[in-house]
Amino acid sequence: MEFMSLYLFLAVCLLLMLGFPVSFTLAGTALAFATVGTLTGVFDTRFLAALPGRIFGTMNNTTLIAVPLFILMGTILERSRVAEELLHSMSRLFRGVRGGLGISVVVVGMFLAASTGIVGATVVTMGLLSLPSMLKAGYKPSVATGTICATGTLGQIIPPSIALVLLGDVLSNAYQQAQLNMNIFNPKTVSVGDLFVGALIPGLLLVGLYIIYLLLQARLDPDATPANDLEPISLGEVARGLLPPLLLIMVVLGSILAGAATPTEASGVGALGATLLAMARGRLSFAGLQDVLQGTMKTTSYIFALFVGATAFALVFAFLSSFFFCISFVFLLSSVFCLILDS
Repeated sequence: MEFMSLYLFLAVCLLLMLGFPVSFTLAGTALAFATVGTLTGVFDTRFLAALPGRIFGTMNNTTLIAVPLFILMGTILERSRVAEELLHSMSRLFRGVRGGLGISVVVVGMFLAASTGIVGATVVTMGLLSLPSMLKAGYKPSVATGTICATGTLGQIIPPSIALVLLGDVLSNAYQQAQLNMNIFNPKTVSVGDLFVGALIPGLLLVGLYIIYLLLQARLDPDATPANDLEPISLGEVARGLLPPLLLIMVVLGSILAGAATPTEASGVGALGATLLAMARGRLSFAGLQDVLQGTMKTTSYIFALFVGATAFALVFAFLSSFFFCISFVFLLSSVFCLILDS
């Protein structure tokens, strides 16, 4: 049985490295090993009877309603060209400063991470918007691409993050179960809002470290991060590009941190605010709204398919594994969450 769990773990790692879809890899491999385990007498098929109940519990979880709403909010802001205007304004603000364009990319990436919460959306958007400008300005390709990729990872930690919403639900259940096992029958919970509060300072610290690195890079290798020669910009123009997304993020995040709204309620406010912002700028036509809704549906379906696959994998793995492989599974599941949110 211990070797079965080892083979299951290795099979999932191999299939993931070969590029198979994460959700189908987890579910398919788990069911395949459950079949083999049944034929060899090391797995009880009655153990799978809990699978439908677990899947229904995931779909019936009200906390996860925040996932499609945050995705909708980020998709609307992405399609309304808010990031493009903000990047142009910040680039003009840091004109004449070596590494200024890279600093602008980091700052805009921070706002985009707080609005989308998805790494893939941030990297693609910043890559399309900033990479040609950085290369044209004379930035080294390694510095330009490294800045964009590093900035994209901010979507994992800066709230409101989709990863924190998903992990918040998992950690809340695990923490309550651990307290019940210790005979604490009035357990406290770890909410998504607690994770948002805990991730805010590390996320901003990471942004600061990125900026410090770019300044040091500009000092040590001036040719790698030349200054741009864009026209100057007034504070009024900066405010027009910066204030609308900043106010939206402050309303969404501030309502959660202040306890005035749950993450689910705040996500609804954020989606509505992003829609009104896009409509006010005249960049949300009916055809564009259809495209936004289709993109949101695809991303949401992909995430919840991961939940189904992870549930099946966890069920089979828990039956077959020893304690050592349970620890390995924790690291695997963390990697899977990163893969799904990066893709």
